[in-house]
Amino acid sequence: MALEKPRKSVKARITGRVQGVSFRVWTLREAERLELSGWVRNEPDGSVAALFHGPEDAVADMLDRLWRGPAGAVVAAVDFDDVEMDEVPVRFVITG
Repeated sequence: MALEKPRKSVKARITGRVQGVSFRVWTLREAERLELSGWVRNEPDGSVAALFHGPEDAVADMLDRLWRGPAGAVVAAVDFDDVEMDEVPVRFVITG
């Protein structure tokens, strides 16, 4: 019987040239590859916000991938905080 990997939830804010370069769609695809749940959205200030939930190693991998982003993106910063979740998202979605 396999042991359940420790899971965590992280909210991230990505700044730089991250809107108008398909960052949300790229994030959705990367999160799905890593089997993460959560969401991603554009913010009014030009940043992108995202919530990732899943195995600790997959969340850490996603945070590293955010620094690359899709072609055309220029990431200036990836800020994130661990968050407690009352309800865990079932899948990963683009919310705005």
